[in-house]
Amino acid sequence: MATLDLQRIVKSFDATTILHGIDLAVKDGEFVVFVGPSGCGKSTLLRVIAGLEAPTSGDIRIDGQNVNDISAAHRGCSMVFQSYALYPHMSVYDNMAFGLENIGVPKAQIESKVSAAATLLRLGELLQRKPTQLSGGQRQRVAIGRSIVREPKLFLFDEPLSNLDAELRVSMRAEIRELHARLKATMVYVTHDQVEAMTMADKIVVLRAGKVEQVGAPLELYNRPLNTFVAGFIGSPRMNFLPVALLPDEARQGGHALVPQGTHTIGLRPEHAQIANDGPIAMQVSSVEQLGSTSLLHGKVGADTPFEMVLNGQTSTRGGDTVRLGLSTAHLHCFDSQGLRL
Repeated sequence: MATLDLQRIVKSFDATTILHGIDLAVKDGEFVVFVGPSGCGKSTLLRVIAGLEAPTSGDIRIDGQNVNDISAAHRGCSMVFQSYALYPHMSVYDNMAFGLENIGVPKAQIESKVSAAATLLRLGELLQRKPTQLSGGQRQRVAIGRSIVREPKLFLFDEPLSNLDAELRVSMRAEIRELHARLKATMVYVTHDQVEAMTMADKIVVLRAGKVEQVGAPLELYNRPLNTFVAGFIGSPRMNFLPVALLPDEARQGGHALVPQGTHTIGLRPEHAQIANDGPIAMQVSSVEQLGSTSLLHGKVGADTPFEMVLNGQTSTRGGDTVRLGLSTAHLHCFDSQGLRL
């Protein structure tokens, strides 16, 4: 296990800067998830931590030691990639043992480490199979096992579940979290999937265009996003954004105002929207998804502002209906003209 400190990390490729001065502290044993849209720099940042890319400037410290000039092989990091990168001609056992054999670990010690990792990952009955005889989830567990036997200081995961189907992704998310709890290891995990980030992380780092937008626990980001980007990225369905001008005058000013002065945009999560006969805003419903336990309403407010609402249970509302929205100040997120939280 280890701490990780990133100080002013910049990474440029020729004239293009990908990372713009990243600062981050990861505690010993913490599960940290980098999340953001494609091209935001999250995989590049992970590769810089691993030593697969050199930072243009800035310091990387693992357990307090600057590792900028230490090679990837000697940093004590182990990386699990999106592609399993297993040797197809080798058995599961040989794939897990290969790295240890290359650095001259005694055979008895290799057998002990592989056996322990196989037990931890429920691979004991599969050790003599070839990768082609395994499911996607089993192959990913082998790739993780190959990392575990090295006993790294840091586990680094680069979108390891993106090649799996939806059902298997859910089960593998739980397995990786359980593995983290058992190993009490420091893990840094990259994903573009905010649901993965919310369900797996102790701490989420939201990245955009090579900069950190917000760092915090999942519910901290969900409940108090610092700007409209984080508010719109974290949460599914995504947060609704309304121009404050859609509110009637009495809701925007005076002693009964719903929003503080300076509000430019109102955010409201779909599950916090309610139908109320005396609500201040009208929504034209375009379609309704009846999911049984919940109902998802799609529509517009004003001329062309899209709006979604999640209702508990089933609803008699249909496409073409007009409903009025009740707004509770407890659930409103208010942002200024720069998109920053008020």
